[in-house]
Amino acid sequence: MTIKILLAALVAIALAACGQVSVDEPAADAHAAVADNAVAEAEALTGPDAMPRTTSPEGAKVFFISPADGDTVANPVAIDFGIEGMDIVKAGQEAAHSGHHHLIIDAGLPNLGLPIPADEHYVHFGDASTSTELTLEPGTHTLQLLLGDYLHIPHDPPVISATITVVVE
Repeated sequence: MTIKILLAALVAIALAACGQVSVDEPAADAHAAVADNAVAEAEALTGPDAMPRTTSPEGAKVFFISPADGDTVANPVAIDFGIEGMDIVKAGQEAAHSGHHHLIIDAGLPNLGLPIPADEHYVHFGDASTSTELTLEPGTHTLQLLLGDYLHIPHDPPVISATITVVVE
């Protein structure tokens, strides 16, 4: 019973932390192989306390429209997200083959069997917006997208982008 209460609290916190999103072109094939390896590693993070996961359709993917991997950018950093094979909807709105973006900044994939955390490393875009501007400290940063369902839980299989690196001047 305690685990159910804890999970419900995590979902409530995640829903309260929602933010922004977008749509268009695919990531490069080289990045897809890296993303596949990351998925395999993250799948190992699911455990006995895992929550039920929404199924994603075959071929669904998320990716960065901009910036591109290796770009040097200035603050505020404009970021556009893309998706193929699924729809973007607001958090809390349950619909088949849908979800909303979560931006992972300078961190790895979270436990895929639980709601995606909400903090400075895991930014939620639950309002179904299509882009964002972020202020990042000068230096090198990694960015990755992870689609979450209406409860902020990653899909099965997870829909994630390749990790990109940007340099903020």
